Amino acid sequence: MNRSIRNLAAIPLLVAFLHLRGIASAYDPPVENSPAVPPDDSPTALAVNAEGTSLFVACATANQVAVFDTASSNVIGRIDVPASPLGLALSKDGARLFVACAAPTSTICVLDVATRRIIETFSAGHTAMAPVLSLDEKTLYVCNRFDDDISVIDLSRQRPVRRIRVEREPVAAAITPDGRFLVVANHLHAGTADHLEAQALVSVIDTALGQVAKKIEFTPGAAFLNGVAISPDGRFAAVTFVRAHYWLSTTEVELGRMNSSAVGVIDLSRLQTLGILLLDQTTSGAANPWAITWVPDGKTMVVSHAGTHELSLIDAPVEADPRSFPSLTLGAYFENAPRGLPAPPQHPVRVRQRVPLPGKGPRAMAVSRSVVYAANYFSDSLCRIDLASPERPVDPMPLGPAKPSSLVRQGNMWFNDASLCFQGWQSCASCHDTDARADGFNWDLLNDGLNNPKNTKSLLWAPMTPPAMSLGVRANSQVAVRAGLHHILFSQQTEMVPAAIDAYLHSLLPVPSPHLVDGHLSPVAERGKLLFMSPKTGCADCHPPPLFTDLATHDVGTSETFHGLLRAQAADKPAERFDTPTLVELWRTAPYLHTGSAATLQAVLTLKNRGDRHGRTSQLTPDEIDQLVEYLLSL
Repeated sequence: MNRSIRNLAAIPLLVAFLHLRGIASAYDPPVENSPAVPPDDSPTALAVNAEGTSLFVACATANQVAVFDTASSNVIGRIDVPASPLGLALSKDGARLFVACAAPTSTICVLDVATRRIIETFSAGHTAMAPVLSLDEKTLYVCNRFDDDISVIDLSRQRPVRRIRVEREPVAAAITPDGRFLVVANHLHAGTADHLEAQALVSVIDTALGQVAKKIEFTPGAAFLNGVAISPDGRFAAVTFVRAHYWLSTTEVELGRMNSSAVGVIDLSRLQTLGILLLDQTTSGAANPWAITWVPDGKTMVVSHAGTHELSLIDAPVEADPRSFPSLTLGAYFENAPRGLPAPPQHPVRVRQRVPLPGKGPRAMAVSRSVVYAANYFSDSLCRIDLASPERPVDPMPLGPAKPSSLVRQGNMWFNDASLCFQGWQSCASCHDTDARADGFNWDLLNDGLNNPKNTKSLLWAPMTPPAMSLGVRANSQVAVRAGLHHILFSQQTEMVPAAIDAYLHSLLPVPSPHLVDGHLSPVAERGKLLFMSPKTGCADCHPPPLFTDLATHDVGTSETFHGLLRAQAADKPAERFDTPTLVELWRTAPYLHTGSAATLQAVLTLKNRGDRHGRTSQLTPDEIDQLVEYLLSL
């Protein structure tokens, strides 16, 4: 099929996307259910009342909050909300439930628990999630994931009063018992990827000042920060993350050579890292750590592993002294680290128990006294574990009758499932995130030789924009999926697994850009669009709408020597030509270029555009560069 025909074939899908993009979930595509089958629930957040009698369940793909009675283990009510609920906060008296409903302009709904009705709404930013109530319950803090900030809502004045800028993609937050600090987990790192220090950061906000008091690092390669919890005594904060060993070639997966799972612990009295706790075991990875909670007695931390479908019950640190910190390391795990790379302290193993769950994709958790509840995203079910019981039995609790899963839903599940991987070390989502985008790191994959790392590509529209990989070494995304299962997960699967993943990737929809104004280009972006389409820049020659790629390969002028991850090396061979990527969702795919060496699009169009290989931009004025960048960030 020639290039023009392939472009035309994609247009009907693009037209459908244009109708749907305003309501697409920030995490997952709409699930294909027949009218007779109720939608999947996809429980993504939990809240429990003080008595432990009622659980509130945010059902992300059903756009509902389910009320679950813990005595009868049944859903006793459902409340419709205006968009995908990605976070819950319950008042101390259990009378009001705050629901973060994620959208390009999100809504915070206040539910009256007694009447199960929405009694108030507030506006928030792009993809609101993880609401947190202040101690006096006069202020609500909300993570606006794609605006990279925190909304501060004054509940007494009934309006948002401030936005606090944090790092990249805040997805979880927790407040200290004295109300002094709000600890925010930022999902991704915000800089370039062509060095050894790339890592996502934690933002600690001084609530009185309304500003970030400290940015805290854990370790190079920290990515996909997902959960944060504060110890009951307020001395520690614990944050879950994936530790990517992106500086190593992907020759093997054992001992966490590619990805491992960790919890970083912060000493809040000094606002510094106390240490990191490695969650894997020598021959058994604990992939994709997600939520974390602290049991009220302060002695146990609980982590959900969305990739291996289990919980970890871990002895908690008891003093702000690294010697007391429970380090579950992998023995020689850090022997493969490059010289000079900081490693956490190594100490004797303390008590830890891994508890398998009868469900798929445990993400959210809630705790009531000694009882821990976990929500299985793909199984539409809950699990209950009483830690006071010596046997610690797991009690499964479905949210409703079992129903068939669509092929898209199955593919989404397999994409996130580390049980496909040898020893459970990682899933597709360990590098491409749960919604098939990217981790922002450079990886040295073996499909195009050694010692030439390239930045992780988003998989959005991958089936429509062949070939796959930066050098086009895979003919299309279908070939790449099967190669990834074999060479990255070290797995052999029947055809039903990659076929389902294919369907999932085909279903992905772009998330509307935070740079849009009421869903439309701003005046600055409109001027940028004219520049983009103009022969003056020639941008549209290689990135023509609607796919914003010509499906061709080009010499992008990066064959010069640069300082690589471990040594000076040739970035590319002179004869190499690189696949033209789509520019759709460019706003969320930094760092840029296959070298990951440009943190911003301004850098791409100025510092990294020698010879005008990325459009004829050398003659543009600074204002024109800004206009072009604003348009590109609006796609």
